[in-house]
Amino acid sequence: MTVSTPYAYLTTTEVADYLRLKERKVYDLVRQGQIPCTKVTGKLLFPRHSIDLWLMNHLEGDQPSQRPVPKVLAGSQDPLLEWAVRESGAGLALLCHGSGDGVQRLLGGEAMLAGLHLRDPASGRYNVPEALGLAGMRDLVIVHWAVRRQGLLLAPGNPAGVGALGDLAGSELVLAHRQPGAGAERLLHHLLTAAGVAPEALKSAAHPALSEDDLALAIRHGTADVGLGVEAAARRHGLAFLPLHQERFDLAMRRRSYFEPPIQRLLAFAREARFRDQAVALGGYDIGELGSVTYNA
Repeated sequence: MTVSTPYAYLTTTEVADYLRLKERKVYDLVRQGQIPCTKVTGKLLFPRHSIDLWLMNHLEGDQPSQRPVPKVLAGSQDPLLEWAVRESGAGLALLCHGSGDGVQRLLGGEAMLAGLHLRDPASGRYNVPEALGLAGMRDLVIVHWAVRRQGLLLAPGNPAGVGALGDLAGSELVLAHRQPGAGAERLLHHLLTAAGVAPEALKSAAHPALSEDDLALAIRHGTADVGLGVEAAARRHGLAFLPLHQERFDLAMRRRSYFEPPIQRLLAFAREARFRDQAVALGGYDIGELGSVTYNA
């Protein structure tokens, strides 16, 4: 194998050398839609990480099973991801009940991919397969989506004058919270511990909010005063926002699912200028590494 280019994208000549194929065969694979590629100013380019995944997907014993995987996006809700699924025409149904639920649905074959933002308490890293219980999936692939800004969502204008997480301790402010297993709920407990605030010192809402939007709406409608969520949710519901933390949000899937049309359409759309503009408009996103493969079993 003689390819030594440092670039993330290979030319037709380079990918032919990489795969030890004739260039004519590469063009045949492109025409048949069997090999991942993109076209820039009329020139074919092949993402190196996608080619590596494509190769592994064709290894003996790593072929699709007879059981079809539902075209479902499970896991945590993300405003930018939701918008991209709709606008890209990916054809994915949304079943976003938190990161923990997404892990279980991915393991059970009930979802094609899962959005995750689960922090490992031991290492401080996000979406570690061993910590998630996903290490046993020999065909697991994790693709980076975005770094998101998490913080406190507050009523418009922040009438309570909250300036730090510690201000909630012993106050009468009602805290909207997420369900157990949700990434935001785990992060909340980590931030409380770091701030020296005992959870029992907070006045929590009687019932959990099952999504970012549910939490934001509870604050907007006055049934809660504050809650932990992403900046994008605060902006689209007209709430005040106090930034506290930067987190990684990733997409987990089986290797064969990476090449399915719904996911390829979603990732292709995420490379368009319109997507980048929307990320800026929503606020609180860093998409500089979007699409990079962070784990490939």
